[in-house]
Amino acid sequence: MIPNVNAVIYSALLLFSGLFSVPVFSQQPIHASALQCEYMADPIGIDAVQPRLSWKLKDNRKAAVQTAYRITVGTDSLALIKDDGTAVWDSGKISSSAQLTRYSGKVLEPFTKYYWQVQIWDKDGKPATFIPVSSFESGMQAMGNWKGTWISDNKDINKLPAPYFRKGFKTVKKIRSARAYIAAAGLYELYLNGGKVGNHRLDPMYTRFDRRNLYVSYDVTAQLKNGENAIGVLLGNGWYNHQSLAVWDFDKAPWRGRPTFCLDLRITYTDGSTELVVTDDTWKTDDSPIVFNSIYTAEHYDARKEQKGWNEVGFDDRKWRGVTLRAAPSNLIVSQVMHPIRNVEVIPVKSFKKFNDTTYVFDLGRNIAGVTEIKLKGDPGTRLSIKHGERLLPNGRLDLSNIDVYYRPKDQNDPFQTDIFILKGEGTEGFMAKFNYKGFQYIEVTSSKPVALNKESIVGHFMHSDVPVTGKIHSSNTLLNKLWSATNNSYLSNLFGYPTDCPQREKNGWTGDGHFAVETGLYNFDGITVYEKWLADHQDEQQPNGVLPDIIPTGGWGYGKSNGTDWTSTIAIIPWNIYLFYGDSHLLRSCYPNIKSYVDYVTQISPNGLTTWGRGDWVPVKSESPLEYTSSVYYYADAVILAKAAQLFGKKKDFEVYTALADKIKKAVNDKYLNRSEGIYGTGLQTELSVALLWGIVPEELRLTVAQRLADRVKADNMHLDVGVLGAKAILNALSENGQADIAYKLAVQDTYPSWGWWIVNGATTLYENWNIQAERDISLNHMMFGEIGGWFFKGLGGIMTDEKSPGFKNIRLMPNFVAGLDEFEATHEGPFGTIQSSWKRKGKKILYEVQIPANSSATIHFPVQPGQAAWMEGKKLTEIYQASAGKYTFEIQ
Repeated sequence: MIPNVNAVIYSALLLFSGLFSVPVFSQQPIHASALQCEYMADPIGIDAVQPRLSWKLKDNRKAAVQTAYRITVGTDSLALIKDDGTAVWDSGKISSSAQLTRYSGKVLEPFTKYYWQVQIWDKDGKPATFIPVSSFESGMQAMGNWKGTWISDNKDINKLPAPYFRKGFKTVKKIRSARAYIAAAGLYELYLNGGKVGNHRLDPMYTRFDRRNLYVSYDVTAQLKNGENAIGVLLGNGWYNHQSLAVWDFDKAPWRGRPTFCLDLRITYTDGSTELVVTDDTWKTDDSPIVFNSIYTAEHYDARKEQKGWNEVGFDDRKWRGVTLRAAPSNLIVSQVMHPIRNVEVIPVKSFKKFNDTTYVFDLGRNIAGVTEIKLKGDPGTRLSIKHGERLLPNGRLDLSNIDVYYRPKDQNDPFQTDIFILKGEGTEGFMAKFNYKGFQYIEVTSSKPVALNKESIVGHFMHSDVPVTGKIHSSNTLLNKLWSATNNSYLSNLFGYPTDCPQREKNGWTGDGHFAVETGLYNFDGITVYEKWLADHQDEQQPNGVLPDIIPTGGWGYGKSNGTDWTSTIAIIPWNIYLFYGDSHLLRSCYPNIKSYVDYVTQISPNGLTTWGRGDWVPVKSESPLEYTSSVYYYADAVILAKAAQLFGKKKDFEVYTALADKIKKAVNDKYLNRSEGIYGTGLQTELSVALLWGIVPEELRLTVAQRLADRVKADNMHLDVGVLGAKAILNALSENGQADIAYKLAVQDTYPSWGWWIVNGATTLYENWNIQAERDISLNHMMFGEIGGWFFKGLGGIMTDEKSPGFKNIRLMPNFVAGLDEFEATHEGPFGTIQSSWKRKGKKILYEVQIPANSSATIHFPVQPGQAAWMEGKKLTEIYQASAGKYTFEIQ
């Protein structure tokens, strides 16, 4: 290995160049870049025994590949750079193009920072001269390493005010570093010396609290002081102690209890010694000004009850009460290693209307999930009701009728999506809910006394899991661009540590909505950490017989008669898609027993290969497809995924069993529902034809015939949709992947009812729950169940497709469609190997097609040439399929 003496200097130069936006080198040297541990950059709190390490190859040359790599891991960065032989793991030179591997060195010690680097060898067999250093830090590693005790305020579950907790402590030596580890059942905000720790919102993420709890790790070195310090914790109910009533029985969860937490603050001094500040019976507690909080409805805050300096040194807490010690809510406390929820974007008010001195309505101009922040002056005791909604009444006031339908209020003290803020009357005051979020575009503020508000009095905060953006599209069609943006807005509005259906009326992790939109999520965002967490929730919720509820997590609702294959196929479909997009089989392997148990249960209740277990094509336009047919198609899809996983993991017997099962289901479906002479399924509805094509039920010799029948049916339906959620997932893909891309495009950009575009031309900035904007029910205006179209743009127009023979976009299948009516289109996706670009534009009668393939990967390009057309590159005529290595290419379709 070449001594890495320049690594630190080089890393500093890269940082410098990033800060000042000027390149340090005209051409950066070849090196490993974007180093991640467990899909996070420089994470702390890693509990994995063998954490996953990944990187990208920075090499802009054509046909760039990585021929070998070497990973070294150590606890001393300088020793690692010098390569002095003290590494805890040295992989040695491995001849491989892999950019993902597992740590395989000495057992990781808890609470330890590890530095790691990747030496790569390029296509010429030459080693990189620059080797940037990254890090990860282990967390608890084992339950026995916790030293704190779970504490609470010993109040009843019906107690309304959120509790404060505090403790003073003293450091006596010079501090080198400090880490806070906090686990909670409920929600928390952590403070040190008066300042909030971190910028996360709604931590920890929602889990099945009696089976698994999450803890979060923070570097708090900069917030500690030499000498006296104070630590404070504010607890919220979250989903742990749900006090509001709704159809979904949140309040009946078997784990329900008063919020509780456990904290270890680990301080390391410069002399190498450590000190712990932990939760125990020396802490004190009192009520906070948050007099009510519900993750489902809203938050109420009485500023008159504030205790200034409650989380600071010197605060007089003699009147505060002692805490009570609690048992841990579960026997499994694991690290929350995922992209957190944050206030990601500030949305200013677009317009507002003053009705009188006590009534105002504000319009953000777009639908979001999150909270509002209000600042104003007013008399002491003035009570503000801050109501959030998606629609207005004809008189301009707020209308909640489309989103409060599942709420079952006990009384008038907890109005839906309505924060209550009581002023203390001291100058400009502000309020933003801490333990709640809402779905809204409009805010109505009413006050008990006159207040003066203006356009700047309120802002909206768009909150969601802060997943990195990985995809972008742009086209010459404005409607298409707006539809893609609306789809992403809905996806993010429904990502709060797990994918939800809507951010207002339910906030449920509906399984169907989750897998319908998984490709949209993965093309546009780096969502693996959220999906891995959610599939762990699936494992927590699965019954011993294999059955899953159709909302996950759940307090008990969802184990009914309709939680069948079309919804709970998440257990198979999502791990399979993670494998395809990331080339990482970890989640699929982890879920393999769960998929098997689930499929075996369906087989047990469906011995003839057909099943009626499911919800069907939910919210169709007008035509309803047979429940047995659609549920059986998803049963087939699950069996196919299970068989492929068995083959991948070398489970020969399982592979044979589940391949035979898939064949049996396919035959049963086709025997009953396929009219071979006509090439139609059932009565030839859009959903019936499209799901068969998408999931591979159609015999190969009839595939194009069935696709033609689908195109004919769309034309017969006047180029409009006649599908529910299952058809919406399938129809565009079924058309564009089987020679009918022009029809798919016309359907995608249709702008009259019923269509996605109909929402957009009527002002939508998110996706809706119903094709009919005036529907009396099922009409949330920020819903994700029709969201597959956001992924289809990348596939059906840009042609960026995964390759299961070479997953993780190691080999990219590029299958663009130069559809009539669209002049140009560009899609980019940041995959595990780097940026994939597929763009095309019309130039007279020619089409220019440009491609970017990341280093260390390849692409199989399928040109959709029509009769009389041909593909050319640099004057050379190409076949319809072209195999390309890394680099940028321009093709001309004549």
